[in-house]
Amino acid sequence: MAKKRPQTKAKRPQPNDAEIPVVGAREPCPCGSGRRYKACHGRAAAHAVTELVQRPFEGLAGEGDWVALRELVPAATVELALAGGLPEGVPSVTLATVLPMAWPALRRDDGSVLLGLQNDTPSGDISRDLADTLKRALEADPGTPVQARRAPADGPRMQDLLDAEGAFEPVVHSGFEFWVPDPENAAPEVAASLERANAAAIPTVKLTGVDAAYWCETPDKNHLRWVMPHPEEELLDALARLHAAGRSSLGEGTRLVGSFRAHGLTVPVWDLPSAVTADDVEKPAAEFAERLAAALASDAPLTPDERRARGGLTNRQVTLS
Repeated sequence: MAKKRPQTKAKRPQPNDAEIPVVGAREPCPCGSGRRYKACHGRAAAHAVTELVQRPFEGLAGEGDWVALRELVPAATVELALAGGLPEGVPSVTLATVLPMAWPALRRDDGSVLLGLQNDTPSGDISRDLADTLKRALEADPGTPVQARRAPADGPRMQDLLDAEGAFEPVVHSGFEFWVPDPENAAPEVAASLERANAAAIPTVKLTGVDAAYWCETPDKNHLRWVMPHPEEELLDALARLHAAGRSSLGEGTRLVGSFRAHGLTVPVWDLPSAVTADDVEKPAAEFAERLAAALASDAPLTPDERRARGGLTNRQVTLS
């Protein structure tokens, strides 16, 4: 008997991930594998979207201020410089803590762009979501807001879109008048919205003598919240050394009460008496920065008192993001 000839099948062309459209999780995967989308290419897509980037602002100028404006500051703006300059018809791009109606972005009538920072983001990478919103805002029709969406997993990040040499200089506002070009002549409903937003804003001031430190006023006491770039373990050791030595305060009546984590950075927090203003804390904060630098430079093992102080600081640490 003659041997059976082996049957050959034509190799099916395999599309790459960029060519595969997103479909329902239970639908057949468009790649032709015969499996459901969620068990095939949908698995990688979901992972790319949900994987948390611990330090989304790392590599950007003013990383500490990015974190502060995202988590701490009610009303602030920053003029952004784009890599390659501004597109034609876009006179400026401004990052804002929050926009009216919680819009992710707004293309104003004059073509300028406002980009909101304190918005819920659909993926685990805030930087990529912001970049996607910014790109769409630059192309939007003047006078229109930009809605939220899931950013492509291979899309650019803010680190790709911004000028690496551009400064990041936040301007803290007492209210949200920056929402509208002429707030004094705003329509009644706009004026009412501004009044409500301004009433809810906590008075906040950025210190000028140190980086990413923000004083705020609350009914019972004031606070200083200082976003620091140092590795967390080293910073906690240094704070413990100062705390055990009685050198962690910012003056009479002030107290280092703990810290929280936000977007990969540590934010020590001090309680301040209600009478202590932002100006009052400028010099003590600069002096503390010098003490902290010396403590960070030490590699000596922690003493028992310092270990206890570190334990206390760690127990009072909260993770925001």
